[in-house]
Amino acid sequence: MTSGESRTLAGGLTSAGRNDAHGWRDAAIVAGLGALLWWLCRFHASWVPFWAPWDFSWLWYGGYALTLWSYARGLGRVATPGWRIALFLIGMAAIWAVIQTRYEYLAQHMFFFNRIQHVTMHHLGPFLIAAAWPWPVLAAGAPGWLRRAIGHRWFDAALRFFQRPDIACVLFVGLIALWLFPPVHFVAMIDPRLYAVMNWSMVVDGVLFWSVVLDPRPRAEAHNSFAARIFMNVVIVPPQIAMGAAIAFADHDIYRFYAWCGRFYPTVDALADQRIGGLIVWIPPAMMSVIGLLLALNLMRIDEERRGGGGGGGVSSSSWTGR
Repeated sequence: MTSGESRTLAGGLTSAGRNDAHGWRDAAIVAGLGALLWWLCRFHASWVPFWAPWDFSWLWYGGYALTLWSYARGLGRVATPGWRIALFLIGMAAIWAVIQTRYEYLAQHMFFFNRIQHVTMHHLGPFLIAAAWPWPVLAAGAPGWLRRAIGHRWFDAALRFFQRPDIACVLFVGLIALWLFPPVHFVAMIDPRLYAVMNWSMVVDGVLFWSVVLDPRPRAEAHNSFAARIFMNVVIVPPQIAMGAAIAFADHDIYRFYAWCGRFYPTVDALADQRIGGLIVWIPPAMMSVIGLLLALNLMRIDEERRGGGGGGGVSSSSWTGR
């Protein structure tokens, strides 16, 4: 080994040691903040600020802390436009707001608040996160053990399976239908473990689905054509409209859990609560699918212009705009 190689090796070991030290320091800070929030929620709930967890969960806190820490580290390594950072943070904040703050209490005591919660967890938040396309930044900032786990061939095979257009659409609509099925909904709302599974499934499935639809990469890298991504936006609309209409036009109380636990607004009766909730299942998701369709079409246009600019015979913007 030459002296230059020795210096390089020594420098690498020093850098690795410094990164490890920073990692342990950051982990200690995150764990300490989590312990403080847990203590406040457990023993001094009246002191908890509005943005803090209403019912502290180490799983939600840990997932958020790891994601935001990885993203912050990755921003120092991957150049990212400000609008992408803003979309990512707004999407993360929206999900946190409906599942970890005092809003969760409202969602457990009014059906239409519960529907707003699920639309945010399954549609709005994941949509904004996917539109930000944070995966290169997260990969650059993630700890080594997490990168190795995500890079494993089994994880990659599972991800490709669940992000196949047919599987992704069935899961996207099927999970909504599952948790809206009255007997399942009732049990999920009274069983804390199943309640956690319901909420996690909404967030994870939403991120998986919208990450396929809003993937800006060409087919060779994304493994799905733009036509498939456009079709995904269309095919999920009719079932959601049907579910929302069935709930909104029902002439009896379907979701008896909210009468059993007590509604937050006693003046809003069961049918009114249910009709508002049905409209929330019906209208906002359909509107988001239209926005997703337009974005997917625009991504296809950009890809065709890129290939056309490289001599690949693609179309220009004039063929889309008529100008």
